[in-house]
Amino acid sequence: MKPLIELKDVTKSYGDITALDHVSLRVGQGEIFTIAGPNGSGKTTMLRIMASIDTPTKGEVYFNGVKVTDNNRSQIRTKCTMVFQKTTLFNTTVYKNIAYGLKLRRFTKNEIDERVKDALDLVKLNGYEKRLAKNLSGGEQQRVSLARALALNTKLLLLDEPTANLDPKSASIIEETISRVNREFNTTIVMATHNLFQAENITKRAALLLEGKIVQVGTAQEIFRAPSKHLASFARLENVFSGTSRILKEGTSLIDVGNGLEIEAALRKSGNVTVFVRPEDIIISKKPISSSARNVFKGKIVEISDLESVVKLKVD
Repeated sequence: MKPLIELKDVTKSYGDITALDHVSLRVGQGEIFTIAGPNGSGKTTMLRIMASIDTPTKGEVYFNGVKVTDNNRSQIRTKCTMVFQKTTLFNTTVYKNIAYGLKLRRFTKNEIDERVKDALDLVKLNGYEKRLAKNLSGGEQQRVSLARALALNTKLLLLDEPTANLDPKSASIIEETISRVNREFNTTIVMATHNLFQAENITKRAALLLEGKIVQVGTAQEIFRAPSKHLASFARLENVFSGTSRILKEGTSLIDVGNGLEIEAALRKSGNVTVFVRPEDIIISKKPISSSARNVFKGKIVEISDLESVVKLKVD
């Protein structure tokens, strides 16, 4: 796959602080790529460099095979659009917000009208042209920001935490829109997020960024379903069990994790192992249910924590 955007040994420093440390990465044309990492890991800095908003302290950036320099930076920047985590809209109508970039690029009135309508259709805000942006909900404002970027129809779309702190409906619509735009227009999309479940659902390939360094690049399955030490340190995985495994005749393994608890896993491995159970693979029921699940346990919910879009349960 031919790369649309490529970073070669890129370092970005702000005084004594190194935001990116010798980062090399290639994102193919027509790809949805995720940069996953905790807050402060350098995700936004990387997006800004990809968008030609910021320049690296060291290293090289290539766009569609062409090295980004001071001479062509402005031209390349018009081929990229970035949607920031913090929504910034003008204190005017939705139409004027979306039309702003199109007017700067000297599109005709008819072209602007058509692109604004199409962009609002994509984010499911049909008929919102005359609404005041300041009167919209946070989720609707973020969708307008995305529509403003989509109206420009650039080769590269960069999204910084596109669904952070949004209501479930808006988050779902934005995720659907990302997939649809990539599928229908072959737009290359790079998304920064700390939401592992979102990253796995949307993207095929991803990079794990910790403390300004890329520690892992691979498919979403390889990164988010394998309990690596890097993923564990980022995600603070809590359903982690260590024990002794033995292979069963059925081809699975039974892991003794202590306290009389045994976990059957779909793998063939004996000896000392560490496994983790993904939260979305767990079903909670007040009454026993018929299930083909290998592991069924009875417990008591001793703690409930509301974590914005999800609820965390502690079961004893």
